[in-house]
Amino acid sequence: MTVVYVPGDSGARSVGADAVANALVAKAAERGLDVTVIRNGSRGMLWLEPLVEVVTEAGRVGYGSVAAAEIDELLAAGMLVGAASPNCIGIVDELDWLTKQERFTFARVGVTDPLSLADYEAHGGLVGLRRAIELTPTEVVAAVLESGLRGRGGAGFPAGIKWRTVLETESPTKFVVINADEGDSGTYADRMLLEGDPFLLIEGCVIAGLSVRAEFGFVYIRSEYPDAIATFNRALDVARAAGWLGADILGSGRAFDLEVRVGAGAYICGEETSLLESIEGRRPVVRSKPPLPAIEGLFGQPTLVNNVLTVAAVPFVLANGAAAYQELGMGRSRGTQVFQLAGNVARPGIVELAFGVSVDELVNTFGGGTRTGRPVHAVQVGGPLGAYLPVEQLSLPMDYEALLAAGAMLGHGGIVVFDDGADMWAQARFAMSFCAAESCGKCTPCRIGAVRGVEVIDRISQGTDVAANLVLLEDLCELMTDGSLCALGGLTPLPVRSVLRHFSSAVPASPTPVGPSGGSR
Repeated sequence: MTVVYVPGDSGARSVGADAVANALVAKAAERGLDVTVIRNGSRGMLWLEPLVEVVTEAGRVGYGSVAAAEIDELLAAGMLVGAASPNCIGIVDELDWLTKQERFTFARVGVTDPLSLADYEAHGGLVGLRRAIELTPTEVVAAVLESGLRGRGGAGFPAGIKWRTVLETESPTKFVVINADEGDSGTYADRMLLEGDPFLLIEGCVIAGLSVRAEFGFVYIRSEYPDAIATFNRALDVARAAGWLGADILGSGRAFDLEVRVGAGAYICGEETSLLESIEGRRPVVRSKPPLPAIEGLFGQPTLVNNVLTVAAVPFVLANGAAAYQELGMGRSRGTQVFQLAGNVARPGIVELAFGVSVDELVNTFGGGTRTGRPVHAVQVGGPLGAYLPVEQLSLPMDYEALLAAGAMLGHGGIVVFDDGADMWAQARFAMSFCAAESCGKCTPCRIGAVRGVEVIDRISQGTDVAANLVLLEDLCELMTDGSLCALGGLTPLPVRSVLRHFSSAVPASPTPVGPSGGSR
């Protein structure tokens, strides 16, 4: 029997992976070949999807960008024994693109069967949870704090401090809430983890629940991720049947269970307090702080709210020790980050490396430069609220403090590349129009400021009192930054100001037409 892996990841499925898997089964049967097809997650080399991997004595041999119509020809040419062909990329685990990475969170994604507990444990899973059960909640929280793990959702707040606050807040009822409402442009790591290694997130959630003395948790997944929702729900059923969830976790006598909640389809749901409002069945509107969710969160109870990648890093910390995690990274940014390459880039995909790698290395070494072959002109780091970096700043290290000092932010690790044909002034307008469309409407600086921002940018585009309106735009940016309740309004000025600072030649000095959409998303 020959085992062949074909990704069931929604990214691979969108370019024909299902048809490839079906063709492989059918054509192998016609030829009398004994083939077992396993639907794995994606390795993250998105430019090669659908990527078919054949298990051979030498290792897993990959065939990239395979079409269903090519399967019969590939089988005839000896694909099942790793024969050479135009599609063949060699032994996948030996590819430079993968060997140069430091994959800890994504170590199993694309390697294992996402819904096989045996596969998960055979590749190092569950060690962290078993270790956590042996320790007291205080000891587990201390390990998370010592590791230097920071929130991967954007703010970079030390995870251990959040955990300790929830643990030390007295209440008979506590909750764990995982924010999988991945709405930033150019980000998809949460989705790929949910689809490619769901048991890792479950293990991290159980560790979190036992550590802060919560007995129930919610994983809030955006509605635009139907495949992730379906896969994660199936994984929950498998884990629950195996005793990983429920009233007696792995025979420890301690309880914790999880449930999926589907997102409400708004960008603002990614803000932690809006997310809590949505879970409670209300319109997702930002709450004022204090009180912090760690003290008074879901249904008024102490709540640990973490991002997917934050909790997914915890099993490694418990399995290998805080010191092993602390060894990676630079400054206060410890461990690895999952960077997501998107936009006008030749090799889009997932790159996991220790903090400190430069933007240039990610974009040019791993990403291969632009897909068009034209020069890189700008790189937006951190989603739609992130700054646009010019080529002169691509030497910046991917580090929370270094990017902050340069007037940028790391965010969720999304990297969107633009070539020299990009209209950066249209991108500045998009930032304001995005905020205007996605604002929850609770605070005036965000609700009204973004609308006025679009109007001011349009007046500048039309050549109306350009100098005066540029001053007004800066004043508006300052007001939104200082006066908004949450990061949506507070960070919207960041991309606008970066365009004004680094791409001033894009700012119209004379009347130019403004299209009805004002640029594209």
